[in-house]
Amino acid sequence: MIDFADDEQPLLPPPPRTVRDTGLEPAMLAELAGKALLGAGRCHLAALTGRLRLSINVLREVLDGLQGEQVVEVAARGDADIDVQYQLTGIGRQRAAEWLERSPYAGPVPVPLDAWRAQLQRQALRLPPVQAADVATVFADDCLPPRIHELVGAAMHAGRSLCLYGPSGSGKSTLARKLGRLLQGTVAVPYAVAVGGAIIQLYDAAVHLAPPPLPGRQAAARGGDARWLLSQRPVVQLGPELDAGMLDLCHDAAGGCYLAPPQLKACHGLLIIDDLGRQRWPAPTLLNRLAQLLDTGTDQLALPGGHAFSVPCRAALAFATNLAPQALLDGAALRRIGYKVALGPLPEASYRSLLRQQCRARGMDADDAALAYLVGELHRGSGQPLLASLPHEIVARVAEFAGFAGTVPKLNPATLDQAWSSMFADGAA
Repeated sequence: MIDFADDEQPLLPPPPRTVRDTGLEPAMLAELAGKALLGAGRCHLAALTGRLRLSINVLREVLDGLQGEQVVEVAARGDADIDVQYQLTGIGRQRAAEWLERSPYAGPVPVPLDAWRAQLQRQALRLPPVQAADVATVFADDCLPPRIHELVGAAMHAGRSLCLYGPSGSGKSTLARKLGRLLQGTVAVPYAVAVGGAIIQLYDAAVHLAPPPLPGRQAAARGGDARWLLSQRPVVQLGPELDAGMLDLCHDAAGGCYLAPPQLKACHGLLIIDDLGRQRWPAPTLLNRLAQLLDTGTDQLALPGGHAFSVPCRAALAFATNLAPQALLDGAALRRIGYKVALGPLPEASYRSLLRQQCRARGMDADDAALAYLVGELHRGSGQPLLASLPHEIVARVAEFAGFAGTVPKLNPATLDQAWSSMFADGAA
């Protein structure tokens, strides 16, 4: 893998020093501070900065304004300048309750849409491209033919979309998930984005994972705008549950904000659409919805009332399907997908190697006689192809039967027959 020094990592934007520097209307900041105090009661300045993700200087400016309007008052002071606690006044509690009723959002202060766009553009120039060494490391033990590695490596290097297709069990979904490990570097992700008066929650704890600690990274994170965080490059996977509404903004009435769709969460990462053709809407319609993302690396979204906006959405896009691509899409749609990668049965040597890997992982012996029986008798006898998913399933079932019986798991004709019969009725494919 390529190792980049900390000064080459995309840094968080600098912290705002004034309310004006936040890029937001003072009224939005005042409302968010008031709602935070309404939920917290008496609150220490440091705790309030943590809730709102604002610097102390900016928060002081906001609170000073609220004090001037008699919405907020100082509840207690300590010896240090920052050792101060605030609370709402009676008028303030009434105002904050009205703000909360109008918009329940009380999370971190958002960043402006333009600031997010600018950061996405900067990051696009700094993130390291996928190289052959990355592919060799990530796919070292998958036993796939070299041509597969070359195809997916070239697609990811170029940032072009790809379609993995082949029979069920050929390893498409596993390969798609591994593609995310090729993406090096970290990205800055805002907790939320403001579009006019609306707030879009972008951060997703299940998607935006903290990068592994490296010397100096924590110091860089502390020195930046706390409305952003550093994340590994995200990987988002969607399957047959995908429908038309999931790619648009979704209003969270309880949270008082909009939830970012998956393609925005995947910015500068990987978006996997698994089981293409089995979604709730036709594959051509799905490709049409993603046409702008595929063609220009941007996406167009709209808020209620017709306010439309676009954002750079440079996510690598991987489709996986066990259906023939030509049966799913016409020629024009297929041309939009950069690389088509066919997966099928493994060569016998690769299949044996993969099965030995699975056995080693479970501390199980894999002698040549057992492998010969599996390939020569069970596979050839039934016509079942040597698919990449089968070694894991077979070895797992041998171990499961042995665990149930209280015996040591071993690979032999008897245990293979038992595992095989549990996968294929009457031993047939």
